[in-house]
Order: sequence, then structure tokens, then C-alpha cells
Amino acid sequence: MVFDVAIVGAGLVGASLARALKDTGLNCVLIDGALPPEPKPGAWDIRVYALSPASQAFLERIGIWQELDARRMASVYAMQVHGDSASRLEFSAYQSGAERLATIVEAGAVQRALWASLQGEPHISLLCPARTLNLELRADCIVLQLAGAEPVRARLLVGADGANSWVREAAGMPIHKNSVTHTAVVANFACEKAHHGTAFQWFRSDGVLAWLPLPGDHFSMVWSTDEVNAHALLAAPARELCARVADAGAHSLGLLEVATAPASFPIAPAWVARRTRPRMVLIGDAAHVVHPLAGQGVNLGFGDASLLAAMLAEQAAHQRDPGDWLTLRRFERERSGDILAMRFVIKGLQHLFGARSSTIALARNVGLNVTDRLPIIKNLLARRAMGSV
Repeated sequence: MVFDVAIVGAGLVGASLARALKDTGLNCVLIDGALPPEPKPGAWDIRVYALSPASQAFLERIGIWQELDARRMASVYAMQVHGDSASRLEFSAYQSGAERLATIVEAGAVQRALWASLQGEPHISLLCPARTLNLELRADCIVLQLAGAEPVRARLLVGADGANSWVREAAGMPIHKNSVTHTAVVANFACEKAHHGTAFQWFRSDGVLAWLPLPGDHFSMVWSTDEVNAHALLAAPARELCARVADAGAHSLGLLEVATAPASFPIAPAWVARRTRPRMVLIGDAAHVVHPLAGQGVNLGFGDASLLAAMLAEQAAHQRDPGDWLTLRRFERERSGDILAMRFVIKGLQHLFGARSSTIALARNVGLNVTDRLPIIKNLLARRAMGSV
């Protein structure tokens, strides 16, 4: 089996790259160990994403956004960021001159739309489920050994297989991990008061709590916290869970009712110093895992897929090698700025809001309150968060 591009990992980022390459003339193969889960009729997906306008534009260009059910999306028109009672920062789409700050979508809905769009495409082969065993670098290709199947040869190998990337490990690409890990507890709630498309975020002594608006009178919660508090939240009866979440969010949306039972996943921020090797490149969480407090992980991944697809399309148009080393290095350089900036922003927010020192807290409160009164600075911050793909 010989291809121009082999993509390992058929999640949102890998599948979106395959979709973006479908009309380039490049023969691609998408390899993954599993199929996407079947939807549960009527139930809200436990995982949702706040997609930036730039990510939305990318999904529109590849024909996916149009396939999503608008009734199951929610626009974010404003965001409130809270530290202690004396520090608060608010962002508004209206003040930023934008239609919205972000759009909340269900992870499963985007995944299913991407998979459906790849069925029957003449230049895209799907090897799912398939298990990768080994990779071998040759001068003109990468050879992937698969369990119970013929080897796959490709002029370019793309690792889009997530935080625990097999491609990254098999290629011997070192990863740097944050020494502090947390657990994200996620759940969906019905709320008494209207959220008006506002997202909330609280920096607390026990972690970072975020509420993301869903359609109607619902919101999605992500509480990044330590293992002890996460276990307590997961074990709490529904009434107690609602009370704890409402209290942690200063009862901003009134009484709560559990709409989707809580679940959890580990948070381990990590990054690779170099995401390219000859005929290999990492994208998405395989290259950079950021803390969910900024909601930018999948947006960074879509940014990777968008830029890499554009570069590979240019290579194909001029009948050049998709695994060209200079092209891969140029991709790495062009993406490094956005990723490095996001890492520093997240780290800065954690230090700023998580500081327990009274001196730092005083300086933070003064700085935030001044910033909150300067529309120009706030608009620049909001536009940077909305990104550009």
C-alpha cells in the first residue's frame, strides 16, 4: 500500500487534515485504532469545544461546518474571568467588533461529520481499526508495519494521534511534560437563570472552574482540579454535585440540575521542542497539550491542520515531494509562534490568578481592574484569543 501522505490518528485534527487534502490529488491514508462512538439520541455530548472564529472558518472551508446542527451549538458573546472578589475581567464580542467570541460545539458531532465526509473519497483510504507496530525511515518514504495487514508506505507521515502519540514515541521525539498534573471533571447542567451566551471562568484555590454556554438553559462545566477534589465531585450525589458547582460559581446561574453525569480525564500539559523529523511531522495534541483553562487545545490543532494542508496543497500543485524537509521545517517555524504564545499566556494566567501572595494579589487586582477599563487592550486580548487560521 503506497501513499503520498499517511495520517495516524483519526480524531478531529487528523480527520480534518485528511478532509482538507481530499481535492489536492494527494493519495492519503487515515489510520486509527478505533471507530468513533455512536451518538446517543438526544443526549448532550460530555465533551464540548469552544471553537474560535478561525477554527470555524477552517471547518467551513473544508465543508464540515455546514453539516453541523445549528440547534445544538451555542454562541459565546461574552466571557467573565474571575480571580478573587476584587479581580475580574470581562470580554465582549460587541466591544471587540466581532459577531461572537467562540462557538460551543459537541466533540462527537464534529467527529461524525468529518468521518461521514471521508467515506467514498477516491483519494482517501481509511484503515480503521488498525494497529501500528513499527515504523522505518527510508530515503524516499516511511514504512509503517500494521498488525495483520500489508505495510503502508508514505512519502510523509503525520502523527495526529493525541497526547499519548505512538508516532512520537516510535520516532524517538522527546516530549517535555509539566510536573503539575490535574484532573478535569466535566458535566452538563440545566440552569435556573439565562446565561445569555456568557462563558464564566473562576480561578480558585482548588483549581480552575469553567462554565460554557449550551443551547437553551444548559451549560457545560469543566473543573480542572486536584485528584482528591475530582474524586469527591465524581462520587457526589446529583443534588450535592449541583450545590457544590453552584456555590463554586457564586450562584451566577441560580439553581442547577445535572443533565449529563460527570466524567473525568487527566490533564498533563506537554510539548515537543522539535515536531519534525525527515518525512515526519506531529500536529495537534501529539505535539502540544495545553491546559484547558484557555479552551485553545483543539483550536491550535485545527491551526496545525489548516496550515499543513495549505503547504501540502502547494507542494502537490507543483508536483513536489510532500515529505520535503524544507517544507516541514517551514511549517514548524510558522506554527511555533502561536503555540509558544499560547503556552506563555496560559502559564501567565495560572500564576496571575493562582498567586496566594497578598502583594501579588494586590498588583493583580489593580492591573486587571485597569485593563478592564481599557477597551483597546481588552479588544487586542480578545482578538488574540479568537485566533487566525
